[in-house]
Amino acid sequence: MTDIAIQAQEDTQVFETPAVSVIIPAYNTAPYIAETLSSVFAQTFTDFEVILVNDGSHDTGELEQALVPYGNRIVYIKQANLGAGVARNTGIKHARGKYLAFLDSDDSWLPDYLASQMKAFDEIPLLDVVYCDAKLFGDRVFAGRTFMQTYPSNGPVTLESLISKKCHVPFLCTMARRQVVVDAGAFDESLPRCEDYDLLLRILYRGGRMMYHKKVLGRYRIRPGSMSQDAVKVSKALIAIYKNADKTMELPKEIRAKLQKQIALSQAGFDLETGRNLLVAGDFSRAKDSLTRANNFFSRAKLKVVILGLKWAPSWTRLAVITWVKLISCCD
Repeated sequence: MTDIAIQAQEDTQVFETPAVSVIIPAYNTAPYIAETLSSVFAQTFTDFEVILVNDGSHDTGELEQALVPYGNRIVYIKQANLGAGVARNTGIKHARGKYLAFLDSDDSWLPDYLASQMKAFDEIPLLDVVYCDAKLFGDRVFAGRTFMQTYPSNGPVTLESLISKKCHVPFLCTMARRQVVVDAGAFDESLPRCEDYDLLLRILYRGGRMMYHKKVLGRYRIRPGSMSQDAVKVSKALIAIYKNADKTMELPKEIRAKLQKQIALSQAGFDLETGRNLLVAGDFSRAKDSLTRANNFFSRAKLKVVILGLKWAPSWTRLAVITWVKLISCCD
């Protein structure tokens, strides 16, 4: 597949205006893309276009081979590896639909996903964003659970409830009006993680109306990887998001207090995961400093024991932590 073929495919549809633009950023997910696209083209609601943005994948050859059966049914765009936020913004720039549906290239939808989400927009004309539940799969720890069972949404979706984590949003099951996303500034391309969460905060701050329902209409893949490294990157991104919101948003005193609490929590989480990684790497002095900062917030007895261990028997403490992590993994 080439960019020339993509342009030709776009030209053949120039007179059509789909209701929904499905935006799929892809990065090193060739083994999963056929399952993802098959779930999209199995939808009972069919008035949509699919825009797939290859964000500099190392497996581009395999990815493009997997895309061959879909021929001119998708708009395929290649770009350098610039991150999910940039890839999604690229998709938005090419989107022609009134609504945007976001899907990652290793996740999938059930056949009634688009129909159910569009029904919500039809029934509530002032609605700007809607999301639903998804089944978790790919990791036995979460087997049989759904996203909302693991990360609940309770009560109305407001800026306060999103900041305080009363509501959690599975972005693969999120649809939004295109104009609302554009007016909010789309995705912050400087963020390496959590750019979807940041966008939703800005939409709500601007008065956007958002709701959810609890039908399970998606499948959210949990892939094996370095969870601790992910936690470090997520915490770092959240710190940046919250600090930017604190600086740029005019918030009521009670919401600002919750925002500042989240900054402290995210910083403590960053220190905790960084300290654990430093401990495993054998950098005992820096590990102790990071874990001490984390425990100033969390005040956990087990964490205090680890800190004391780093002071008196760092090598044994490192071995104990590594053994404990492996033991937990084996028993999951």
